[in-house]
Amino acid sequence: MNLTPSDVLNGKSPLILTAKFEPIGSDRFQPAGFPEIGHVIYKAPRENGTTENICIVDSAASMANHLESVCMHGPHDFELVDDLNGMPYIRCVTGDFKNNTLPESSLVVTSLTEGHRIASSYFIEGVMLKGNAKATRKGKDGKDEPLKLGHYLIEKFGIVLPGSKKAHPPAGKWWNVFKTIFELDPNSLVHGVLFPQWQIKIPRALTAHLEAFGAGRVDRSGVKFDRLGKTTSGQPIFAVDDVTAGSIRATFVLDISLIRSFGRMKDEKTQLGLSENQKEFLIALALWKIKKLTENSFRFRSGCYLRCTALESCGQKVSINVDIRKAINKAGFSDQPITDVFWKREELYREGARDTNAAGTSEGDENGSPDEDDSGAEEG
Repeated sequence: MNLTPSDVLNGKSPLILTAKFEPIGSDRFQPAGFPEIGHVIYKAPRENGTTENICIVDSAASMANHLESVCMHGPHDFELVDDLNGMPYIRCVTGDFKNNTLPESSLVVTSLTEGHRIASSYFIEGVMLKGNAKATRKGKDGKDEPLKLGHYLIEKFGIVLPGSKKAHPPAGKWWNVFKTIFELDPNSLVHGVLFPQWQIKIPRALTAHLEAFGAGRVDRSGVKFDRLGKTTSGQPIFAVDDVTAGSIRATFVLDISLIRSFGRMKDEKTQLGLSENQKEFLIALALWKIKKLTENSFRFRSGCYLRCTALESCGQKVSINVDIRKAINKAGFSDQPITDVFWKREELYREGARDTNAAGTSEGDENGSPDEDDSGAEEG
C-alpha cells in the first residue's frame, strides 16, 4: 500500500501505522527509565486467558521528541534539515543591541527543540524582532514599547479579557488560532500545544508509542571510577536495567479528523482556518517524520539503537510517498518563515525558582502536550 498525503487526508481516520524494530548489535536494549522504579514492565491480558509482559520503551511524550529530532541536522545543530527549508518555526535568541540594532545573536532554543513548542515562555515572553531591530507596538500611553510574541498572539488569536483568568478566544475566533499557529509554527499543530493562560488546548494529531512484547528484565551493574579522588563518592556500583523482548513495535496514530477540523469553506468564497493545501502539509509533515524515523537505524537513547524491519497498516505493508518540498511550496508560507524572539542575557540566564524555566515560568510536560503530564525522567 502506497501512502500519499492527499490520500491520507481524504481517507479513514485515524491512520494507524505499525513499525517493527529489532536491536542492533545485541539482543538487549535500554528502555525509558523512571525514578525509583526503573523501566516499566506490565502484564497485558490476552484472549486465551494468559498474560504477556509488555515494556514501555518510549511514551507518547518521548516519541514526540524523537519525531521532532529528525527535523534538525543534529542534537546540537538547531538548523532545519534541507528538506524542511521554508517551514516556519520560532527561535529564541540573545545578544547585545547597539544603536537599536542586533548585529549578531546567539541561538538559545527553537520551537522544535523546546518543551511546550510555541507556547513556551521562552517565546511568549520574548520580544519579537523585525530584521535585526526590536518590533514595537503602541502602549496604553501612546508610546512605542517592545512587542512581545504574547502580545502578538493575543491580537491574532482574538483573545478577550487578556490578562485575566477568564481570557479565551471566542468560538468564532478559533479559526484565527489555527491559522496563526500554522503561520508561525505548524509543528505545534502536529504534536499538540497548550496555552493554559488563554484556555487553548489542541491535542496531538500525531501520537506514537514504542513497546516491547514478551519482555524480560535484565539486571546488570555499572561502576564509577574516581582515580584522582576529586569527589566524595568513592567507587560506587550502581544498577542498570536492560530488556530483552520477543518483538519491538512502534505504533503511530494520526488523527485525520482533527486535522480536517482545522479549516473548512464557509461558502464558495470564504475560507475558515486552514486551506486544503495547508491541512495536506500537516499530513505530509507527519508522514515525513515517520518515514525518517523508520527508514534508517535510529538511536532512541544511548543503549537503545534499533532498526525498523517492517512498516504496516492493518496488517498490510506500506510505503510512504511524500514530497515534503512540494507540500511546503503549496502551503503558502511567508518568504521569511523564521520568527526570532529576543531576550536580554541577564534576564534569560537569571537564576529561577525551583521547577521553572529560564523565563521564570513553571512548566510541566516537556513536550507541550495537553494530553498528559510526563515527568521527563525518561529523557535523562
